[in-house]
Amino acid sequence: MRSDRGFHTPGPPWGIFAKMKAAGTVQTITPDMLLRGYAMGVFPMAESADATGLQWVEPRERGILPLDGFHISRSLRREIARGGYAILPDGDFRAVMEGCADRPETWINAEILELYTALHRMGHAHSLEMREAGVLVGGVYGVALGRVFFAESMFSRRRSASKIVLAWLMHRLRAGGFVLCDTQFPTPHLASLGGIALPRAAFQRLLARGLRGRALFDPPLYQPSCEAVASGSSTAGGGESSVG
Repeated sequence: MRSDRGFHTPGPPWGIFAKMKAAGTVQTITPDMLLRGYAMGVFPMAESADATGLQWVEPRERGILPLDGFHISRSLRREIARGGYAILPDGDFRAVMEGCADRPETWINAEILELYTALHRMGHAHSLEMREAGVLVGGVYGVALGRVFFAESMFSRRRSASKIVLAWLMHRLRAGGFVLCDTQFPTPHLASLGGIALPRAAFQRLLARGLRGRALFDPPLYQPSCEAVASGSSTAGGGESSVG
């Protein structure tokens, strides 16, 4: 995940992506091409907020957050259980992306913003937001294909907000039937939460399995309590979860 940094694929031949990966940078990609890239295990980045064109990236080591191995420390458990916030899926996807881009250096340029907003309208990109007194204080967004969630980026405007949102995200993904949460790059921050690094080949095997079948980002009647999220227990039950 870049923060403080089954799916059917008909249509154009896969060879186009081999050429893209060999060339590195492409000037224009469509939402459909973007989905095909994710199904291959590649994703785009811009050099900077002002850059034109995107670069396809496939890390040699891929970061994932095991859905059954997310680590919630005692202090984080207390913060989650204490409440005083609301967690909302897909309430303001664009605002979450803009929050993730609001930093001195970012790979989110105008093309990335428009592409993922289009994926959101298509139902393939989702956000999870944390609000306090109605104010957006943290969030995460990503792409859903099959039973895989590709976590793109997260942001935090108050202490621990990104960790709280990730805990709620992991709970939601388990309840919705997801089997893989890709974080793209392994980082020390994610490792402290249970994140691990996989060789490219191992990730590709998990990806192939995860693209078979279908999961739901907003499963019916899913409204967990803070205590359920803090304890790590998953009970599928969408909508907003408010706790105060």
